[in-house]
Amino acid sequence: MKKSLILCVVGTVVLMAGCVSQQKYNESEQKNAELEAQYQQLNQQMGSEVASRDMHIERMQNAIKVSVNSQLLFPSGGWEMSAGAKQSIAKIAAILAPHQKNHIAVNGYTDSTPIGPQLAAQGVTTNQILSQKRAENVMQFMISQGVRPDMVSAHGFGEQNPVASNDTAEGKAQNRRVELTIATPPQ
Repeated sequence: MKKSLILCVVGTVVLMAGCVSQQKYNESEQKNAELEAQYQQLNQQMGSEVASRDMHIERMQNAIKVSVNSQLLFPSGGWEMSAGAKQSIAKIAAILAPHQKNHIAVNGYTDSTPIGPQLAAQGVTTNQILSQKRAENVMQFMISQGVRPDMVSAHGFGEQNPVASNDTAEGKAQNRRVELTIATPPQ
């Protein structure tokens, strides 16, 4: 009898641990709906950038990833954003900044080409440093456009995580990118 009671209590605890309250479910659905609305708005507003293949917008579980071709953002070997890049990032910030609830991770990547002497003379001695400067530049511009500073971060990954082969010019171009990941906070 005692053993049955213990098994019953343990079973009930296990079952309850797997249940999600209606409130948590509703909150999750609300966050998902907000992300979906932002995804749709980004696709609509960024249509020309997506059509020109300078930008790719992807809906993920609990997140949106916006990959921006470095060619759109920066001159070769630089980290200061061009005027056109600022226009594109300003459009993204205008969608994300009002009523911002989601964290934005700005991740910079490069190809595998070694840093040249001109960049090294400016203190940029590795691809990781270059990618960090690019990510920080995008982050600071987004903040200047109304994105909450406490809800955005920048990380440089250099040549890590290539999305294409660095053996071709096309592949290198794809690897030089900045990714914005807009993610719902964990529950």
